[in-house]
Amino acid sequence: MSRTVYVNGEYLPEEDAKISIFDRSFLMADGVYEVTSVLDGKLIDFEGHRVRLERSLNELEMQKPEAFDDLLEIHRELVRINDINEGMIYLQVSRGSAGDRDFAYPSEDVKPTLVLFTQNKPGLADSPAAKKGMKVISIEDQRWGRRDIKTVQLLYPSMGKMMAKAAGCDDAWMVQDGKVTEGTSNNAYIVKGNSIITRQLSNDILHGITRAAVLRFAKEAQMKVEERSFTIEEAQDADEAFITSASTFVMPVVEIDGDQIGSGAPGPIATRLREIYLEESRKAAV
Repeated sequence: MSRTVYVNGEYLPEEDAKISIFDRSFLMADGVYEVTSVLDGKLIDFEGHRVRLERSLNELEMQKPEAFDDLLEIHRELVRINDINEGMIYLQVSRGSAGDRDFAYPSEDVKPTLVLFTQNKPGLADSPAAKKGMKVISIEDQRWGRRDIKTVQLLYPSMGKMMAKAAGCDDAWMVQDGKVTEGTSNNAYIVKGNSIITRQLSNDILHGITRAAVLRFAKEAQMKVEERSFTIEEAQDADEAFITSASTFVMPVVEIDGDQIGSGAPGPIATRLREIYLEESRKAAV
């Protein structure tokens, strides 16, 4: 049975969902997106994703879709219709279609395109990967300079995923001026001694919603957090490493560029942070 998706005010079978070939997300990657996880049929960190979406739209001077204030209701309805217990909801807003191709933004009369769809992911919270950890490689960060805006310009991160796959690994950490920025679709962390270290917020990295929650929980648990840049060499010499994202929560990293991290198994801090994040996020889910 096909999924029901949402396109510009309508709930439709996925095979009937269509947007214009002139939509600027297709022609110009002129769009932004969010991915919200679903656990126990409820939305995780929804408000954080909504606020970040609004920020992305503002940074690109893009109109809000007419249904912006109804996004919570739309998310919940898609979860209900598609019977999602564990999974994700993908949301995308583009600047819409003016009926032809042009580098200049269309007039304000052109309405944004709003699309949402679900992805059913049974076992999302109890992922086997979290028990064994993941392996990453390092690659040069060749993305555009405004990574703090969650745009659909994902070609280079996709290339990074494929580079990692070709190397027999799970993901890539991107490096700029000798320092790690982030993973292809996640924020990056190392643990040294009693300190959790992750790059400070700026235009260089995405302001992760899961990142914000995990760092808050870490501080509440009396863990030390340092927001600063670090090198691949520093990461290889760390006691632990991990990533965070809406779809992986907290995921241990056990190898970087072929070098084992710590014991080569998920460490106690990453493991505990994953437990805390899942427990607290489930309590606050909507």
